[in-house]
Amino acid sequence: MEKVPMTPEGYVMLTEELKHRTTGERPRIIAAISEARAHGDLSENAEYHAAKEQQSLNEGRINELEALLGLAEIIDLTKLSGDTVKFGATVSLIDEDTEEEKKYMIVGDVEADVKRGRISISSPIARALIGKSVGDSVEVTAPGGARGYEITEVQFG
Repeated sequence: MEKVPMTPEGYVMLTEELKHRTTGERPRIIAAISEARAHGDLSENAEYHAAKEQQSLNEGRINELEALLGLAEIIDLTKLSGDTVKFGATVSLIDEDTEEEKKYMIVGDVEADVKRGRISISSPIARALIGKSVGDSVEVTAPGGARGYEITEVQFG
């Protein structure tokens, strides 16, 4: 299996979600199943079937989180430096069409959150940026069409 790169913050986020699902959600769902069972005939018991579905989804996510954490390769961002874009870099860009400034941090797939300015290392824009430096222009082919960006700053840590 291939290692999954992530920041220390991403690892903590996944660990907390796993803890919540195992110590909070799992017991709550088990209690809901027990309560629904007490209502009688299971074949026509919508509450029972809904609780079993929740249990299945929760257990699936627990398995997924355990696998991700087991494969995690935590990248210490404080040890990164340089002037080329790589995992963990915070990159400032200017859209060459609109002159709009954007700032993205390149993180692992599981911790990507565009609203927080964190893009996945496997996203089209991150793949176009990797290995580039300040002053370079990149063209990104995205679902909305091709866009051009100029890199104005690369920071680490």
